[in-house]
Amino acid sequence: MKKLFFLVIMVGLIGLGSVLAQEFTLKSADLDGQLTEEQVFSGFGCHGRNISPSLQWNNAPKGTKSFAVTVYDPDAPTGSGWWHWVIFNIPSAVHELKADAGNLERGLAPKGCVQSITDFGKPGFGGACPPVGDKPHRYVFTVYALDIPKLDLDAKSPPAMVGYFLNQHAIAKASIISYYGR
Repeated sequence: MKKLFFLVIMVGLIGLGSVLAQEFTLKSADLDGQLTEEQVFSGFGCHGRNISPSLQWNNAPKGTKSFAVTVYDPDAPTGSGWWHWVIFNIPSAVHELKADAGNLERGLAPKGCVQSITDFGKPGFGGACPPVGDKPHRYVFTVYALDIPKLDLDAKSPPAMVGYFLNQHAIAKASIISYYGR
């Protein structure tokens, strides 16, 4: 009877620990439900400031060796969506990206990370710019906790290829979705 009682208590405590464990989360002081002029592209007929938002993530899973962040628009009328930002090889000790880290000239991204090309044809952050009159598009900001310290890819790697390797090595991921239409 004592063994059964002990087993029930242990199972209960393990279950409680699972309930109390915090999830891997992504937050931003710059993002709400709608993107602002700050995150809108400057070009293609859009007149935004093209500033990547600040991003912070918490509670990375055990075994995380690096992070990556992507911004993807699944609603772009391309048949395959649109990659707005791909940044990887972010050291495991880093838990945030500052606003405008996607601007290569500013040098605000963490040391050692790689920003590869986007569907705009160049590396760095490219803001929202959906077609005029189209329904508001979803912009999915995702942080990946990876099981390897570095992806063996460079700044010329296409976003779909980077996405393939991110999904192969993801322990966990967390996302924020914001909308923008014009």
